[in-house]
Amino acid sequence: MTNSLRLRLLLWLLVPMTVFVVAAGVISRDNAQQVASLLQDDSLLSSARVMAGDIRWQKGYLHAEISPSAIEILSSPYGDQVFFNIREVNGATIAGTSDFPVRVPDESPEWYDASVDGKPIRAVAVIRRMYDSGTSRLVVVSVGRTTMQRDAMAAQLWRPQMLYFAGIVTIAVVLVCVGLTFELRPLVRLARGMLARTPNASVRVRADPLRNELRPIIDAFNQCLEIIERQTATQRRFISDAAHQLRTPLTLLGTQLQFARRQNDLDEVKDTLLAMHRSNRSLVALTNQLLLLAQAEAADYAHFEGEPVDLRAVATDTIEQLALLAQRRGIELSVQLDEPVSVMGNAQLLSVLLFNLIDNAIRYTPAGGHVTLSVATRDERVVLSVADDGPGIPAEIRARVFEPFFRASAEEGSGLGLAIVREIARAHRAEITLAEGPAADGRGLMVSVAFPPER
Repeated sequence: MTNSLRLRLLLWLLVPMTVFVVAAGVISRDNAQQVASLLQDDSLLSSARVMAGDIRWQKGYLHAEISPSAIEILSSPYGDQVFFNIREVNGATIAGTSDFPVRVPDESPEWYDASVDGKPIRAVAVIRRMYDSGTSRLVVVSVGRTTMQRDAMAAQLWRPQMLYFAGIVTIAVVLVCVGLTFELRPLVRLARGMLARTPNASVRVRADPLRNELRPIIDAFNQCLEIIERQTATQRRFISDAAHQLRTPLTLLGTQLQFARRQNDLDEVKDTLLAMHRSNRSLVALTNQLLLLAQAEAADYAHFEGEPVDLRAVATDTIEQLALLAQRRGIELSVQLDEPVSVMGNAQLLSVLLFNLIDNAIRYTPAGGHVTLSVATRDERVVLSVADDGPGIPAEIRARVFEPFFRASAEEGSGLGLAIVREIARAHRAEITLAEGPAADGRGLMVSVAFPPER
């Protein structure tokens, strides 16, 4: 099947019109044949009645002198032959050809089809009662004619109709082709305009010049373009941020390699290798966080539903992972858990969210401080909170801490932790807020993630 819109529309037009023309032609032909047959039957009846009027009694016998007008009625320019027969019912032939097929009608007049010498004819039979000296006789007058004039008349009646229908179809096809050419011009201009755009220009298609039927397609196309542009912008931002963040540790690692090559003292080489190991570990951690952030930002959470996740189990596993880090920094890590609570989500993503929140709290809390994780239910919403008594974050920059690579202090870190937390919270339709810590003097920071009620 062709992919041409113009040709397909023409086919949708031509197929029903062709069916209509064929049906109309058949009906027109039948009507033409009926009209021609009615005219011929009327001529045959008129001729038979004239012949019936020419029958006379002569010396006790029936006699017929056929007038020329009776035959003239059936004259034909197509060379039709006329046959007639006049005879008594169950009696002798009075006039006409003997081989003419005579039929005694039940009701007069009666038309019928027959043949003479292999030629099809149309005939009519009329009965006349003749009275003489108190007696009566029935006479059958039969008149027939070949069908050449009738067929020619039928063709003359219906063929012009077929030409008329064919002309209508031709005109319709021409008008549709011209109309499609004009109506498709906006699409052609639209395609040319899109090809003429510069590579970095924002691609948006205006639906105003197009017909109403095409506007939903353009709107859907623009929505797809927005998604592509958003993903492209995310990809470009990731590449730019990754290049910026990886440049420093890679440069440091290269410098350490050059320094190690110039050292002859084995102890110096070992110290340099140890520093290189720490740099490599930081580089791997940064790369993993960059990849995780890119995946979180590019994900489509429109139809994310997840499955029931036990937050107590997630919190317990995360605390076990970070307990050694808190112990090394001299920080007390405590947990406050209510009865078992669950939320709809992804256990792995929620583990990453909780890990980043606690890891940030441990990094920014000085030795001897406290970090508290709590999971509770408030107003039918599950709230996960991580509080510390570190330096906190000033209120004027709290909104910026969720930006990638933003750091509120010079503490070691990549600046991606809270950005990842924000994306995971968005995936779970959760609300994340920052507030002062629970200490009496207002020190520290409390990060709360409130999950929506289960449906």
